[in-house]
Amino acid sequence: MKPSAFTRFLIAALLMAGTAGPVLAATPASAAVEATAPVADNPAAHPTFTVRVVGKGQPMLLIPGLNCPGEVWNEVVAHFQQRYQCHVVSLAGFAGTAPAPAVDPLLPAVRDQLLAYIKTQKLNKPTVVGHSLGGFLALWLSTTQPDALGPLVIVDSLPFLAGVQSPGATLEAAKTMAAGLRNQVKQGPMPAAAQRQMIASLVIDTARVSQIARWGTASDPATTAQAMYDMYTTDLRADLGRVQQPVLVLGAWAAYKQYGSTKESTRAIFTQQFAQLPQARIEMSEAGRHFLMYDDTTWFFAQTDGFLKQSSVARK
Repeated sequence: MKPSAFTRFLIAALLMAGTAGPVLAATPASAAVEATAPVADNPAAHPTFTVRVVGKGQPMLLIPGLNCPGEVWNEVVAHFQQRYQCHVVSLAGFAGTAPAPAVDPLLPAVRDQLLAYIKTQKLNKPTVVGHSLGGFLALWLSTTQPDALGPLVIVDSLPFLAGVQSPGATLEAAKTMAAGLRNQVKQGPMPAAAQRQMIASLVIDTARVSQIARWGTASDPATTAQAMYDMYTTDLRADLGRVQQPVLVLGAWAAYKQYGSTKESTRAIFTQQFAQLPQARIEMSEAGRHFLMYDDTTWFFAQTDGFLKQSSVARK
């Protein structure tokens, strides 16, 4: 992947924040998802996120990406709720939710509170599905406490974003670039037309572009800025050897194709970034952009169903 191509894509993925405020329109109900009886929980113990529990069966934790609420997983939850008890996470400050008390760094607090949630809810090695920022957090949960989790499904995410442009990139160099992006996001909303153009590089369906734009506009800029900074300045690659569970990595090379990259060059980056992962299976979508569960739904479920079935057999 060309550095300039990734830089443009990274900015599109990260600069989706607008002014904080109410969501402009209701999110369409695209899938039938009904919450089950709530589990005993203490929301005060995890102020950086809320959780909605849906379905019955083995536990599954679903973590959304930057500026997206748990509703981004509606179709996925509808697909799995007959077999899994889905714990759907929404991060505070995203998509119109109230931001958590200011904390710097933010993502380590989210990581630790998620691990505490898994423990207090007595979730026995839950499957963890994470998209983008959520995929990064899933990896971080596993490298921090490998024996707490079951299989991981990582949807278009990498363990070190800054390393995409240069495998030899240092954290100090990453901090300089991330600081600039953080300051830019904090300034407030970007023009609506520019925002839609950027989001269109992440998802194909125009209705989804509008939906994601609403979520971005309703997100708290300070929360978005800090989450972006924390992710961009954390390198998990050397810690991946600690991951004990099988991992499915779903890449969206079509998202980079629009900038001149090839499937082979994109796969090479994913392979290099996940080289230390003991049990990694990397698959590249031919059709989907960043939001694979929206753009390449049939392929997404074929990959996840096959992987989880195989993982379930291996665990018995």
